[in-house]
Amino acid sequence: MGFEKTTKTIVIGGTSGIGRAVAELLSARPGEVVVASRSNGLDISDEDQVNEFFKRQGLFDHLVVTAGSRAPSGKLVGLNLNSARSAFDTKFWGSVNAVHAAASNIRPGGTITLTSGFLARRTVPGTFVKTAMNAALEATAKILARELAPLRVNVVSPGLTETEAYSGMEATARSQMLQNAAASLPAGRVAQPHDLAAGYLFAIDTPSVTGAVIDIEGGALVA
Repeated sequence: MGFEKTTKTIVIGGTSGIGRAVAELLSARPGEVVVASRSNGLDISDEDQVNEFFKRQGLFDHLVVTAGSRAPSGKLVGLNLNSARSAFDTKFWGSVNAVHAAASNIRPGGTITLTSGFLARRTVPGTFVKTAMNAALEATAKILARELAPLRVNVVSPGLTETEAYSGMEATARSQMLQNAAASLPAGRVAQPHDLAAGYLFAIDTPSVTGAVIDIEGGALVA
């Protein structure tokens, strides 16, 4: 389905990072782009807030969810499980809240694109929370691709991406971290937000793609 002046896309998590890059690319097309995130009043971990938000939106065509969470790292036996649950409440259950509230409002030919992360399928000790919630999202999307058909449901799985998530680091340390990561990747570079945004548009634009996990991680899964 092409984009027309009546096409409406909702990007949750669209005020920064990857989500903002998705919204920018979509804004160059015909139609309306609605951006929502915690910073402008939508907490997707709050089911009531999410339900009210989608009631106000009415019918639309595409849903993109890029909202993430600060997941605690470390071995399971030393984890703060309340922090782990909070991360799940935002990234996993928040995505589920959004789909649950939105699916009946998406017009025929529409799409849902969620966001996981490469740790869903790479075994790295100390990343239990990120691995578990991203793997759960990927499995859920495949089920939803069957349950919600003919709506198409896909997942974009980023690797390390240079976004505001690392703005709290000291500049030299951040630069060195990104350089080291780039040197370890087959692609020889760390992804930029617009690299990822192209993956979301691929999922939206390609009629035969559903139930897919689109990896954009510089080759981290084969390194």
